[in-house]
Amino acid sequence: MNSIELKLNDQQRGAFVIDEGTQRLAEMGIAIQGDNLVVYHTQVSDALRGQGVASKLFNTMIDYTRKNKLKVIALCPYVHKQLMRHSEQYADIWNQKWHK
Repeated sequence: MNSIELKLNDQQRGAFVIDEGTQRLAEMGIAIQGDNLVVYHTQVSDALRGQGVASKLFNTMIDYTRKNKLKVIALCPYVHKQLMRHSEQYADIWNQKWHK
């Protein structure tokens, strides 16, 4: 599988992506706003389903968030579910105040 890259534009919007040539196989759409990393959606192509790709995107996003001392705002249902399921594991980076 191709590696996950972070692609951001000048407005700090973009995605963690897996591309193969010109084809986008998976992405986690994000924006960096101040001290927050907002996750909008996670999408994986049928070709990669069942291979744990969403989880790999999630873990890459978590690592980036911690490394850059950001907090996660999860508008993406998948990411929100992962943060809720393991809330103690992500307490340091989950902007729970925003979600209340």
